Amino acid sequence: MSQQYPGHQPPSYPPVPGPYGPPPRKKLSTGAVVALALGGVFVFLVALGAVVGDGDAEKDEAGQRSDAKAVVTPATTSPAAEPPATLAARPKEAPPEEKEKEEPETGRLPDFVGMGLQSAQDEAQELDFFRLTSHDALGRERNQFSDRNWKVCFQSPRPGVHPTDTEVDFGTVKLDETCPASDRGGEVAEATDTMPDFTGKSANVAREALDSSTSLSVEDASGEDRFVLVESNWKVCTQQPSAGTALNGQPVTLRVVKFEESC
Repeated sequence: MSQQYPGHQPPSYPPVPGPYGPPPRKKLSTGAVVALALGGVFVFLVALGAVVGDGDAEKDEAGQRSDAKAVVTPATTSPAAEPPATLAARPKEAPPEEKEKEEPETGRLPDFVGMGLQSAQDEAQELDFFRLTSHDALGRERNQFSDRNWKVCFQSPRPGVHPTDTEVDFGTVKLDETCPASDRGGEVAEATDTMPDFTGKSANVAREALDSSTSLSVEDASGEDRFVLVESNWKVCTQQPSAGTALNGQPVTLRVVKFEESC
């Protein structure tokens, strides 16, 4: 038995390998490390999916609860539940076809004959008649470029009470002209298969009546070889072909003089 002295430390010896010492640590292979890493990632993804799934389930449940609240509506009282006296007091609405149509406004149209065209138009508009038109009462198809240079000879409709949306047409002549016994104005009748009689009518009327493809010549019948500029100021003396002749596309010639002249 060894004797120990105070302050004396026994010597330390390194561990002896062998069956009595700790087993040596083994290093993990590369494949094992990869397998462990993949396993950890898989476990993380499974846990994350479970959390997201729980959140979506909570949202769906909350949406279903809100939809259920939206569907529930307070009970309303149907007409059948009302007392008979209340139903009887309720006015019945007439069917749409039986509802009264709103009647147009009416106004009194005065007699404009003898007035200047511009003055007649102004007064008609003051009375709420705004659909106004005018024409040449001599049938020459002249345009009323300056209304102050024309006077009213005829009017349609006649004086009286009419709806204010009625079209008012004035038959007019120039200020220095005499009103004819009857209104010669109106729409020009189109020539069809036969040649109309244009004698005494303006060359402008003849041109509008013929087909637009017709070859038309308008010549001065006075022998002075004047140029026919405004055809509404010239009247037809003779025509070729004559009235009643079949029209099959042949050229038409009109010989004219001014209206204040004799043929």
